[in-house]
Amino acid sequence: MPGTELQGSDSVQIPSADVVMPRLGFGVYKIRGDGCHEACLTALRYGYRHIDSAQLYRNEDEVGRAVAESSVKRQDVFLTTKISRAHPSSIQKTYGNALESIRKLDGPDGYVDLFLIHMPGRDKANRERLWKALEQLHAEGKARAIGVSNFHIHHLEEMKEYASIWPPHVNQIEVGEASWSRFCLCKLDNNLLHQLHPWCQQRNLDSYCKDNKILVQAYCPLVAGSKFQDPTLCALAARRGKTPAQILIRYSLEKGWVPLPKSEKPNRIRENAAVFDFALGTDDVTILDGLDQGSEGACFPANSS
Repeated sequence: MPGTELQGSDSVQIPSADVVMPRLGFGVYKIRGDGCHEACLTALRYGYRHIDSAQLYRNEDEVGRAVAESSVKRQDVFLTTKISRAHPSSIQKTYGNALESIRKLDGPDGYVDLFLIHMPGRDKANRERLWKALEQLHAEGKARAIGVSNFHIHHLEEMKEYASIWPPHVNQIEVGEASWSRFCLCKLDNNLLHQLHPWCQQRNLDSYCKDNKILVQAYCPLVAGSKFQDPTLCALAARRGKTPAQILIRYSLEKGWVPLPKSEKPNRIRENAAVFDFALGTDDVTILDGLDQGSEGACFPANSS
């Protein structure tokens, strides 16, 4: 395919749902205001048909405005958002909170293509209320597919105790080709969480999801650009005549993941879409597989409780 334009056929069937998802998404984490609006318009112009937002990102309005203003029909854009907190005692109020996200993205009579629980947190009752609210949205056609993010195997197994819909259609996790460490600060519920942020492949979780027909989405597939100078990655990119970012995105695709790269720069947005005109060889994938340094956590870790 042309290197600057995605095609509608670049899609994957969600194994446990009658829903087709574009294989490449556009992430908007930490992109706010007019910058988010413009980035989404640029992404849509270059052929992206899949945008990943969240309540915590505080940009659902901007994403929705970009989709409405673009020349792309709503039914041709796959919209994802995420909910983080349940009402402490009410599924219906949690459901109402989720409906507000849908209103921001697609108006009062709209829908989203995928609604996720953003992170498991420490409270099983909270997870249950969140999931019940998403199940209601799904039953009403307000969310075509529902899933989770940052859930480990024990969280997914626990869901069997309360879920009417199992398996969740999607698990969006931090998976990648190497465990390159950096630190990040995340603020949630007014608590600063100082975390060691390693990049890891999470092979056991990936295998579990595949075995149970849970589609894996990969956030942060570019390792925030922190290893674009890695000698192994650069050598592979030079051999293929591609950029390090394109190699990393292609790696995610060939692992069966749906990568969600992000950028505000038009040239990078375009570059990240040009990944369907080549394939990595078996040896290339093996080299990248060998960079894994072990599973040591993620930027938004799922708690062990």
